[in-house]
Amino acid sequence: QVQLVESGGGLVQAGDSLRLSCAASGRTFSNYAMGWFRQAPGKEREFVAGIGVSGRSTSYADPVKGRFTISRDNAQTTVYLQMNSLRPEDTAVYYCASRPFGIATVSASYPYWGQGTKVTVSS
Repeated sequence: QVQLVESGGGLVQAGDSLRLSCAASGRTFSNYAMGWFRQAPGKEREFVAGIGVSGRSTSYADPVKGRFTISRDNAQTTVYLQMNSLRPEDTAVYYCASRPFGIATVSASYPYWGQGTKVTVSS
């Protein structure tokens, strides 16, 4: 089992930045790819960013490319999502997820999930 706990959400204005954190415990963190997903009210959960086990491989959804950066600290068993130039359309609950081996962009590929942290961006 892998336990994931997100933090760092909040209410910000358009153009501001936030950094989300996801602390992992349980299985060997460095064996798991990590992903961030988000779900806005009335919408399906969508892929935001993913990072491979070593941190060298990353993947981003088109709407966040150039604004969001995913990173991981295997020693601290934590994954981060730095979000810059936030927009009202980034408002959602953000979830951290993990899976063995490589990055995946489909939520069903991730067996482990955190409880989510809410991000609200006002215009």
